[in-house]
Amino acid sequence: MQLLLDTHALIWWLIGSARLRTGVRHAIADETNDKLISAASAWEITTKHRAGRLPEADEFVSNIREAIAGEGFEELSITVDDAARAGALPGPLRDPFDRMLIAQAQSRNLVFISNEPLFDRYGVRRLW
Repeated sequence: MQLLLDTHALIWWLIGSARLRTGVRHAIADETNDKLISAASAWEITTKHRAGRLPEADEFVSNIREAIAGEGFEELSITVDDAARAGALPGPLRDPFDRMLIAQAQSRNLVFISNEPLFDRYGVRRLW
């Protein structure tokens, strides 16, 4: 299975938070699954951390690439097609980071690890 971790799922994994459900934790730990982290998540983490809204990222924000690689996660770059799809998404979703992650999950048919039920409206396969 190919998994795309939402930003909060990535943070909770990296800090060992109990907020990740057991089934989600098992899916991420399963070495047969490919775990993808969007460049949008790195951008979101560093942006929100700089603004003082993500103090829990203190321990890894300055070395986010190493933190991701150290967990065996793969980087997912943002393409022009991703940007066009994200911009064209309908509905109430305002957060540009969420829009990008949904677009990437849609276009690559990825299982999206997220606790956001709103994302179900966008036809992504969500695991939580």
